[in-house]
This record gives sequence, structure tokens and C-alpha cells, in this order.
Amino acid sequence: MANEATTPGSPRLLHLSHPIRSLTIAFGLWKALIFLVVLGCPGPGYDTSTGLLPYLSSGTGDVISRDTKHAPIVALLKFTRWDSIYFVHIAERGYVFEQEWAFGYGYTRILAFLASFFHPSNGVGEAAVITAVGIAVSHISHYLSVLALYRLSVNVFGQHSRARELLCFLTPILHIISPAGAFLSAPYGESLFAMLNIGGFYLYSSAFLDARARKGASSHAKLLLAAGLFAVASTVRSNGVLSGILFAYDALVYAWAIVSRGPSKEACLRLAVTIVGGCIVGLGFVLPQVIAYLSYCTAGETLRPWCQRLIPSIYGWVQEQYWNVGFLRYWTLSNLPLFLLALPMLVLLCWSSIWACKGDISLGSPASTAAHSSTMASLLIRLALPQGILAVLAFTSYHVQIVNRISSGYPLWYWYIAYQILSGFESKHSRALPVAVTSMVMYGLVQATLFGSFLPPA
Repeated sequence: MANEATTPGSPRLLHLSHPIRSLTIAFGLWKALIFLVVLGCPGPGYDTSTGLLPYLSSGTGDVISRDTKHAPIVALLKFTRWDSIYFVHIAERGYVFEQEWAFGYGYTRILAFLASFFHPSNGVGEAAVITAVGIAVSHISHYLSVLALYRLSVNVFGQHSRARELLCFLTPILHIISPAGAFLSAPYGESLFAMLNIGGFYLYSSAFLDARARKGASSHAKLLLAAGLFAVASTVRSNGVLSGILFAYDALVYAWAIVSRGPSKEACLRLAVTIVGGCIVGLGFVLPQVIAYLSYCTAGETLRPWCQRLIPSIYGWVQEQYWNVGFLRYWTLSNLPLFLLALPMLVLLCWSSIWACKGDISLGSPASTAAHSSTMASLLIRLALPQGILAVLAFTSYHVQIVNRISSGYPLWYWYIAYQILSGFESKHSRALPVAVTSMVMYGLVQATLFGSFLPPA
């Protein structure tokens, strides 16, 4: 393996000496395949909710014309499925119904802002423009998250050996063929969340490395930038707030160091910056709640029940009231197939978190990188915390099947698979790569077919 210039079994176009170009080619090929699969789906399945969106700006109703000049609009309908119907409607009309507050405030505002630069024409309605913008945002965000994951992998594992180079390259390849599949191409928040969350992890890891290199100003700036990305990610998907655990963990570490070793200017400044960063992350979750509170709870009319709660969160209310989300609420016999569908990912998230905390990772690096191994272990433990908590929450409190797509914004389980693949090659179990990659590819294609046909699970 050490003498190979490419990943085992890969074609020459995926060349390790040109990782960005190779990742770009792999991304383009996979996204084109997913796009064609979705477009080729018979649709619309058992649900015709997409047809309720006014894609045409003229006509007597919301029914899409079958005129060939509207073929591109009809094609876009294949990507407007499930929650994307809500996202498009909210971006076009705002939050009309209370239950729509379950869907990311930040994502819908970003869609509405970007769509405002494109004016409907030739009978095309605003909903069609928003859908096209959403598809473009998802593709661009997914691509940028692939690049961010590559740079994050280099920060965490380094490139001190061929095995580490392969790990850093293989990880974003796995992210390209993520089980999130078509959700990373449709007007959904998953791609944007992955870009923001993984980008935040990259900046956080860079801040961590700068701190160890005694680059205080650079470290503090990157840490606050990371907090900003996590905050925006929290407005896109509420689970983004889990990334604030990194700041809570560091605050405890720095506080303990101050108590045990005595205060110093550097330690106190680092603690202060960390606390500010954590507050910034929290704002990403709190700010949409404040906006909703001002809309629903300050008027003279009869107040909604959630306005009277100790913590008046509209998000928690609508999830509980309209979507039946809550502790063990999803644990019913009828949902057993969905738990079975999510089980592989739940196990993978938990097992990779344990793997990271154990720190028993050997990638053929020389002894001179012992210092970097310590840094790697510290970062892996920190990144294991939000992922592990996500898995527990998905199992106990979420609509469990969504874990197959929301996991796309967390890097640890990709690293675990890549590490196991490389370990398999070193022990001559060469079937590890074909089995792992083939399984992900097959799931992605099947899921894209179901998505395009408006069939569960979603």
C-alpha cells in the first residue's frame, strides 16, 4: 500500500497526489448519478402534496401544466419531497402556520434571501425559483463540506504516513456517498448544515492546533469564527447546538487548570474566549425562539399555551404538539421497522464515539509524530461528545429514521469506517473496501429512488 499513488482499487482519475481535483471529480460523478436517478423516478408515490405549491405564476390553479416548456419545473418537482415542501413554502410566504416553526429558521431565511436575486419569468412561479435555488445551495454546500472534511481530517490525523494520507482522502469520499443521499441534493437543510458544522469543526481544530503552537490571537479568532458557524448551523438544524458541547468541555478543562495551577493571564483569556464562543453557539438556537415569542406572545390576543411555559420555546412546543416528538414517544410497535432501518447508523455513531474516546489508533506514523498523536486523541474525544449525544437523542426522542441523514454533518463515523477499511487492507482483508463502499452506494441509490417517488422512509 505504501507504494501506491491511488487508493486501492480506484481508477487513475482519483489520484492521491491531487486530492482536491480527485474529490471534485468523484463528487461530480456521484451527484450526477443521484440527479438522474431522482429525475427518472416514476413518482409521485402516495402523496401529491408537492402539487399544492404554486410553481406557475399564471393559470387558474396550482396544477402544473404538462406543456413541454414547463418540463424543467416538472423535473424540479422530483426534488420537492417531504420536508422540502415546507421549506419552499416558508421561504416563499414566511411562517404562516405555527407548526412550520419546526423547520429551520436560518435555512428558510437564507433560501428566501438568495431567491430574491432571481425574478420569476415566463410563467414560472416564485416557488419554482426557490426550489431551484434550494437545489443549487444543497449541491454547493455539499461540495464545500467535502472539502472542509478533507481539511479537518488533515488537521486531526496529519499526513505523516501513507496510511494517514489515505484516511484523509477516503473520509470525504465516504461523505460524498453519504446515506443522506438525495437529501443532500434536494431543498433540504442537511447539506448546508453539514457545511457549517464540519466547517466549524475545521476552524475549531485549527484553533486547537494554534493554541498548542502558542499562537494565541489566531487561536482565539478561529475559535470565535467556529462558534459563529455553529450558531448559524443551529438555526438550520436544531441539533447544531450540540456542537456547543465542545466549548462547555473546554471551559471545564480551562477552569480546572486555573483552580489547580493558579490563574494566569493566558488561561483566563482562553477561558473567557471559550465562554463567549459557547454563548454565541447558544444564540443560534435562542434567537429564532425570541423572534417567534415576539410574534405570538406579545400581542393582546389569547396567548398560545407555550407562551406561559418557564422556557417559552416554540420549537419544543410544535415538535411535541404537531410532530409527536419527545422522550420515548416514538417507541411504538408500528415504528419498529424504522428503528431497524436506523439501527446500523445508531450502532455506527455509538461505536465510533467509543472508538474515538479509547484512542487506540495506529496509522503507521513514525515516533516523531508522538506530539501530534496526543493532539489527535484530544480532538477525537471532543468531537465524539456531540456525535454520541446525537445518537442517544435520536434513539430516545427523535423520529429515529432521520438519523440516516442528519448524521451526514458529523465526521467521526466517516473516520471510523475509513480507519477500519485501511486496517483491513493492512491485515489483508481486502473485502473491507468493496463491502463498505458498495453498501453505502446501494443504500444511497435505493433511498434516492424512494425519495424521488415520494415513498417512505424519509
